Amino acid sequence: MTHPVLLFALPLLAAFLLPVVWRASPAAGRLFGPLVLAVNVVIGLLAWDDVAGQALVIALGGFQPPFGIAFYIDRLALLFAVAVSLAILLLWPAGRDGDGAVREATLTLVLAAAGTGLAMSGDLFNIYVFYELTAVASYGLAAARGTGAGYAATMRFVVIGSFGAALMLIGVALVYQAAGTLNLAQLAQVAPGTLDGPLGLAAFVFMLFGAGVKAELFPVNTWVPEVYGAASKRVAGLLAGIISKLALLIILRLLVLVFQHAEAQQILLLLGVAGVITGELAAWRARDLTRMLAYSSIGQLGVMFIAFSIPGEAGVFAGLAVALHHMVVKPALFLLAGRWGGAVERLDGAAQASPLAAALFILLALSLIGIPPLPGFWAKFLVVSSALAQPGAAHAFAAAAILFAAVVEASYLFRVVARLYRRLPAARLPQAPGRRDLAVGSLLGAGLVAAVLWLAPVGDGLRGIAAEAADRDGYIRAVNPAVELLP
Repeated sequence: MTHPVLLFALPLLAAFLLPVVWRASPAAGRLFGPLVLAVNVVIGLLAWDDVAGQALVIALGGFQPPFGIAFYIDRLALLFAVAVSLAILLLWPAGRDGDGAVREATLTLVLAAAGTGLAMSGDLFNIYVFYELTAVASYGLAAARGTGAGYAATMRFVVIGSFGAALMLIGVALVYQAAGTLNLAQLAQVAPGTLDGPLGLAAFVFMLFGAGVKAELFPVNTWVPEVYGAASKRVAGLLAGIISKLALLIILRLLVLVFQHAEAQQILLLLGVAGVITGELAAWRARDLTRMLAYSSIGQLGVMFIAFSIPGEAGVFAGLAVALHHMVVKPALFLLAGRWGGAVERLDGAAQASPLAAALFILLALSLIGIPPLPGFWAKFLVVSSALAQPGAAHAFAAAAILFAAVVEASYLFRVVARLYRRLPAARLPQAPGRRDLAVGSLLGAGLVAAVLWLAPVGDGLRGIAAEAADRDGYIRAVNPAVELLP
């Protein structure tokens, strides 16, 4: 059996070794990080069968929580761990030399280690630690360009992120005060009796807004357009495609295992609807392509929050479908925007300069809007149909908000497409996306097409992952098989 802990340990060790390797041979240093991440992806795929039907529970060093790091590795955790490694491999920084390149590569490996550790952690304290490690790495990468605008945007990111970290830590402290443990399985056992009251709801709100900073949750998402605009588009793709989903994973685990009460779901629903409406309207008003994509990301995250507000397996399934789709589409769009960035009016003639890039943008845009039979349609269909199946008017209003947002999204994305296909003299054509960016974007676009061709097996596999993730009793039994569960 391939030990899944290597998914966390290898990139962490590589982050320490990379400066040494780079100093000995810059050429080897440039290849070292991608090689480690490629090995990580292989390890994750080899471990997939080992966790099918039975999660792995590992206490590093034999120390039980809260004194050690407890890993809970089910297919959901492994899916996110592999996605982190694969995304960072595809978006690996390139084109720089010197100390700046070494720092950026090292921070990227730290991000990979922290992200995989967060995905697999089964203890709230260690989730918080890994979450903060991803934050530190994100701050460094956001400022890696070394521009004044980058530093200013990153400083705002740091201030808001630090505020979120404090809120999350307060929430963790409240949970420990009420339950006397931070282990997720133990919390799942005692939560019905200890965290159902006002103290438990307060803890949830603190942790929701704390994790929500990275998850682009309304209203703690004001940093998003500035940071995405100032950072390199590879970093923007990582933040939108991966880091936001890791924060979302924290919220999902909390909802399923600890805070299964209606008030928590209602709060998430309200904030999700607010994110959808404000994000998409802001994107519609934007005249800069990067800011447009940033606001669009806020709207898409709002759809995921709405999905996770739906109780049971249906909500988890719908939310994961939207999240995985966003992991593919949004990094690809940011890569295309790398050289297209700036005012939308500057995109005139882009289809002449690169017909493939324009066609790829159309494919990604159609899926993001939710045009059948592309994966984005099926993901949004799951959310809307599951929302309409819920009693009361709140979820019906949320479904209407998603449909309204899709119309708004179509309006501004088709406006961009119209600009791409305006004819210009050859001397005035905008710069085409770089070959590597276009290659990675094409690979992600091919993934969308493949998902359409294998829609049934992909959907069945994701439904199985969602069923495991939504099974609180199964989580408890995996950690403590001898426990007697309350009826």
